Amino acid sequence: MLNGIGYGLMLFLLAAGLTLVFGIMDVMNLAHGSLFMGGAYVAAQVHTSSGSFLAGLLAALAVVLLVALALEALLVRHLYGRDHLAQVLATFGIILVADDAVKMIWGPAPLMASSPTALVEPIEVLPGLPYPSYRLLILGVGLLVALGLYLLVNHTRVGMLVRAGASNRAMAEFMGVRVGRVFSGVFLLGAALAALAGALMGPITAVQVGMGEEILIPALVVLVIGGIGSVRGAFIAALLVGLVDTCGRAFVPMALRAVLPPAAVSDVAPLVAGLAMYALMATVLAFKPAGLFPARG
Repeated sequence: MLNGIGYGLMLFLLAAGLTLVFGIMDVMNLAHGSLFMGGAYVAAQVHTSSGSFLAGLLAALAVVLLVALALEALLVRHLYGRDHLAQVLATFGIILVADDAVKMIWGPAPLMASSPTALVEPIEVLPGLPYPSYRLLILGVGLLVALGLYLLVNHTRVGMLVRAGASNRAMAEFMGVRVGRVFSGVFLLGAALAALAGALMGPITAVQVGMGEEILIPALVVLVIGGIGSVRGAFIAALLVGLVDTCGRAFVPMALRAVLPPAAVSDVAPLVAGLAMYALMATVLAFKPAGLFPARG
């Protein structure tokens, strides 16, 4: 369950950027997963070269922010106000370019990423329950970022400007708000969150080509369950999806072994566990079609 909460918090970092960009800017950015992948690769490379995990994390944030700045200026800015089909096609093209760029720079083989040497030893969180200290770091960072996002969006002037631009862009511009700059800042914030998630997930998952597309699907599920544009909804939905997905993979095989032969369990269990988060999404949408906490009631 701790693993599920940690996975959910990393999904939240990715889904929060997605829900801000889509819910506030009305831009469906499928390339968000590629920013996640870029953060993982840069952090792993710099950490391996320098021996400093913090240097890798900062380098990942800096590089991905520069890439996102160019992406927003050259492509995303021209997609504001366009239909979602144009946005999906354009940003899907970025996925293909990003995957090939990673192959050219790092090659097709997975890149090894290690956790910080200071966080190798486990910590006994409960009597008889040692838990990896690096995963505890992930839990702490995820919770701090969630709190920071809540305060930023709901209790700062910047958050007020963001909400104003999302609610009525024309009126906000008449009132003197530079909505274009606000939207650019939102896009960069989402990119930074994706890079942070990629850098933190690198040591506990495979840093490889296509990892951004793999995690983009659960992030979109979180976006739908939580309600588009809602940071609070993304947080709760990410925890639900993380717990359902991780606990499903852990406990479904155990339950099936009681009623099925081992050969059948090995075939059926991964399928059932993989469908768990989609079953959760279908159940939520059956009762709340707009998600748990839609930003626009």
